Amino acid sequence: MARVVESTQPWVEKYRPRQVKDVAHQEEVVRVLTNTLETANCPHMLFYGPPGTGKTTTALAIAHQLFGPELYKSRVLELNASDDRGINVVRTKIKDFAAVAVGSNYRQGGYPCPSFKIIILDEADSMTEDAQNALRRTMETYSKVTRFFFICNYISRIIEPLASRCAKFRFKPLSEEVMSNRILHICNEEGLNLGGEGLSTLSSISQGDLRRAITYLQSGARLFGSTITSRDLLDVSGVVPLEVVERFFTACKSGDFDIANKEVDNIVAEGYPASQITNQLFDIVVEAGDDITDNQKAKICKCLAETDKRLVDGADEYLQLLDVASNTIRALSEMAQDF
Repeated sequence: MARVVESTQPWVEKYRPRQVKDVAHQEEVVRVLTNTLETANCPHMLFYGPPGTGKTTTALAIAHQLFGPELYKSRVLELNASDDRGINVVRTKIKDFAAVAVGSNYRQGGYPCPSFKIIILDEADSMTEDAQNALRRTMETYSKVTRFFFICNYISRIIEPLASRCAKFRFKPLSEEVMSNRILHICNEEGLNLGGEGLSTLSSISQGDLRRAITYLQSGARLFGSTITSRDLLDVSGVVPLEVVERFFTACKSGDFDIANKEVDNIVAEGYPASQITNQLFDIVVEAGDDITDNQKAKICKCLAETDKRLVDGADEYLQLLDVASNTIRALSEMAQDF
């Protein structure tokens, strides 16, 4: 019988790659950075792409491979969105760390230990524009002794003067095959039994985010033991059951607002998040057959986009779902969109 997992360490950290060459599905990035590690001379770098694709892992692996465990703490400063990174921190903490000179290039314990420090700014796209502007001068002034690694999801939120000073590396969403191989490796290591259907479900609900997939897998193992089914993964992930979203869409297609209203009441009573409903409804609408025209799809998707924005701004979920239902009925019935 497979053993029950006992380790309290999050699997995301336990199975985080320790070397650049072990990062999955980012062949171009790994190839370039491996050559950089051999010369121990790296530029400022900007890693961007979807969550859970290996950006932070790659940055940490580079730092560890350059300096080793002994010098890592003194040579690397890591700041993420939970740290205060306003303009005052840029002018004090970051500038003070960047200004400190380090010893000449020498190898220690088999590590290159180049004569510069590294500042890792994770989730850099959440920094204010003023803070980013304050970094420009710091990057130029201390470029001989400090390298900056910027990590972000959206490169468009990094100001152009910073982006132009960095070598850019795009991280791709992980394919289902790559994700499945990594998940199966973890299942073998932890003694878990995850069937083909469960593996497919896990890849689908994590949407290319390996970190999310591993977290769901560990949550499933904690709650359901060593045998995990597709249904178990849907329960721990918070994904709304497909039949619930399909019933809502079918009610809208009926053209009867009272029926759609009842489905909205059921969704709210079950406590399903409205944002998740809109995301899954979007997938159903886009993949719908010829019974819905492209014009109707466009109108519904526009409504879903507006609803998503309102939900982010804190609007009432019940009213927003009613709005989606009414606009979907009007779009499918070819009714005028304006009152």
